[in-house]
Amino acid sequence: METSVTFLSDNLKLAGVMHTPKDMSPGDKRAAFLILHGFGTSKDGSTPEIMANMICDWGYIALRFDFRSCGDSEGERGLIRCLDQVEDTKNAITWIASQDSVDAQRVGVIGHSFGAAVAAYAGGVDERIAAVISSCGWGDGDTKFQLQHIGDDWEKFTSSLAEGQRRRESGEPDLKMSRWDIVPIPEHLRGKMGENVIMEFPSETAQSMFDFRANDVVSKISPRPLLLFHASDDSVTPTDQSLQLFSHAGQPTDLLLLSGVDHFPFSIGNDRPRKALHDWLDTYFPA
Repeated sequence: METSVTFLSDNLKLAGVMHTPKDMSPGDKRAAFLILHGFGTSKDGSTPEIMANMICDWGYIALRFDFRSCGDSEGERGLIRCLDQVEDTKNAITWIASQDSVDAQRVGVIGHSFGAAVAAYAGGVDERIAAVISSCGWGDGDTKFQLQHIGDDWEKFTSSLAEGQRRRESGEPDLKMSRWDIVPIPEHLRGKMGENVIMEFPSETAQSMFDFRANDVVSKISPRPLLLFHASDDSVTPTDQSLQLFSHAGQPTDLLLLSGVDHFPFSIGNDRPRKALHDWLDTYFPA
C-alpha cells in the first residue's frame, strides 16, 4: 500500500510516499528504510521507486521522499546543500520512527548516488540509523569531481566554482550551472534518472558537493552494518569512491562491486544486484 505523506524539516514541508507491506496486521511493527534519491532528482520514478517497491515486497516499510528544493518538497528549487539534505534525513528518521507501524529501533537508510553520500554521512552522525546501504555513492566531493572532470573540463569546473563564490561574496546573483556541467552523465543513462529532474543549479550547490566528505564520519557507523554497493565500472560516480569509503569505515562493512551493471544497478531486469542486496539484508538486517 502506498500513502502520500508530508513532514517538516527546518520548517519546510517535505513530500513523501510511504510503502507498507500487504501482509501487515493491526499492531504489527516492522523495520523500515528511508530511500534517498540522487542529485537534483526526486522520489518518483526510477531508482527510488524501484527500491521502495523492492524492499516493501521483502517485508520492510519504506519511505521515499523529496529532499528540500527537489520534487514536490518546499525550498528554493535547485538550491541543494549537502548538510541540509543530512538534516532532511534526520528529520525523516524522526517522522517515520513516530509511526505506529514502525519499529523505531530498526530504521535504516538506503541512498543512491548523491543520496548514498548523504546516507553514509547521516549514518555517521545519527545513531538512530540502524543500517546504511550506499548504492554507487561517494565519500569525498573533491576527488569525485576530479575524476568526473578531466583535463580542460576540470579548469572550467573549478573556474565556475571560483566565479560563483566571487559573486556570492560581492552580493551578486549566483552563477547558474547546468547539471551536466556539475555531474556528467552519459546520454544513454539519462532516461533512468526518474521524474522532476532539475536541470540548472546555483554554483553554491556544486560547491557544497565539492566540500562534502562522508569519509570523515563513515567510521562512526560501526558497529551498525554498512553495505557499500557499486558498479565495478561506474560511468557516473567513480567506483574508487566506494573503495575510499570502505577504507575509512569500521566493521561490519561489506563492499560489493558488481560487473555487468552501470550507475543504475537496480533497474528493472537486473536480478543479480537485487539478489545480492536481499542476501545482505537477510544476514545483517532481516525484516
